[in-house]
Amino acid sequence: MVGIVVISHSRTLAEGAVELARALGVGKAVVEPAGGDADGGLGTSIDLVERAVAAADGGDGVLLLADLGSSVLTARMYIEDAEGTDTVLADAPLVEGAVAAASMAATGADLATVLAAAEQARDLRKT
Repeated sequence: MVGIVVISHSRTLAEGAVELARALGVGKAVVEPAGGDADGGLGTSIDLVERAVAAADGGDGVLLLADLGSSVLTARMYIEDAEGTDTVLADAPLVEGAVAAASMAATGADLATVLAAAEQARDLRKT
């Protein structure tokens, strides 16, 4: 199954998005948070991303979702340095993308399909 990692400047935001994505992934999707800096404050941490990817990686690839700024840079840095993992960064809204990705991953879809689901979430209108 494709794993999903939510990268945010806020540990609380990442954990909340993961909680929702796991629930809407019907408990099947593997979704891990990588929020905040290594000391629990606001920021990003490549170490937290590495641990989250390792926990989420079931062998079918890992989709990264990042909130903004340095979270995106941290995700890109991880991908550049990653060896032996099929990891991609989605151009998607954090919460909506995580929910769409988890829902699709729960069906057993491949990484390209999970990525497409996450990225299509940016086009969902609320009005």
